[in-house]
Amino acid sequence: MFDEQAILNELNFKAIRSSGAGGQHVNKTASKVELSFDLEASEALSEDQKELLKTNLESRLTKASVLIMQCGESRSQHKNKATVISRFLELIRTNLIEDKERIPTKIPKAVVKKRLANKRKLSEKKSNRKPPQID
Repeated sequence: MFDEQAILNELNFKAIRSSGAGGQHVNKTASKVELSFDLEASEALSEDQKELLKTNLESRLTKASVLIMQCGESRSQHKNKATVISRFLELIRTNLIEDKERIPTKIPKAVVKKRLANKRKLSEKKSNRKPPQID
């Protein structure tokens, strides 16, 4: 499918300060990890794979076709890096799967007969509600 190690070598990481509560620790450490992956410049993916990822990840890519992901869940930079890498690889794996083309199926004759019988029964029930016509 794709070479994970080659893709991991193309990733760029940046450590930034995490937001939210955390006391003094959060003010002095850069534990949040930001991953960026340039889809256009990738040599690990084929052109077909790049096009498929562009269409599937259209809302997550920047105008320059760069995918940016962040993780700041843990206080450990190493855990955040491992988490963002695993999320990235899972995202790539799931979006490289092409959907199978749906083959339309025929409606079974029994289903058509049942539907028409129900229509007929309902029609008779409603026509029986009408007052009788006197000539």
